Amino acid sequence: MHTDRTSTTRFPVPVDAALRKAGWQPGRWDIKQAETWADTLRDHTTPAGHRHTVFPAAVEAWAEFGGLHITPTGPGRQIAPTTLHLDPLRGLHMARTLNDLGRALDTDISPLGTETDTEALLAIDTEGRIYALDHTGDWYLGPDIDHALTTLVTGLEPTRLTPA
Repeated sequence: MHTDRTSTTRFPVPVDAALRKAGWQPGRWDIKQAETWADTLRDHTTPAGHRHTVFPAAVEAWAEFGGLHITPTGPGRQIAPTTLHLDPLRGLHMARTLNDLGRALDTDISPLGTETDTEALLAIDTEGRIYALDHTGDWYLGPDIDHALTTLVTGLEPTRLTPA
């Protein structure tokens, strides 16, 4: 494997490069912004009465990666790489959808952001697993945010959760 002085052991080189270009660096931790997002989500109720759940895995992901606009460079390995906007408020009005997926998976789910090209909603569960929800179905992106970012930025095919 080719490495250079900017590579880390945490992310593959193209993922690390895209994250750093977006403003991420090891140790990034904006807990104040994450708590603001948590309060906004907790306080929101849809007209039908649906509410968001907020839990530590979501707050930790928001603190480290929230606010980033991640633009991959280079071709995807299996599919086109995905441009991301990691802002949980992009899912503010999706409480019912997230609750439905959470019920189906027997967990709670919070919004994480969106794929900017498709507007697919990115979400995280209480265990830190990451999902994408779009008009074609629900997708599993990885067991944690590191795997999910690698899947999205390098253009790996995600796993479909719902039948075609």
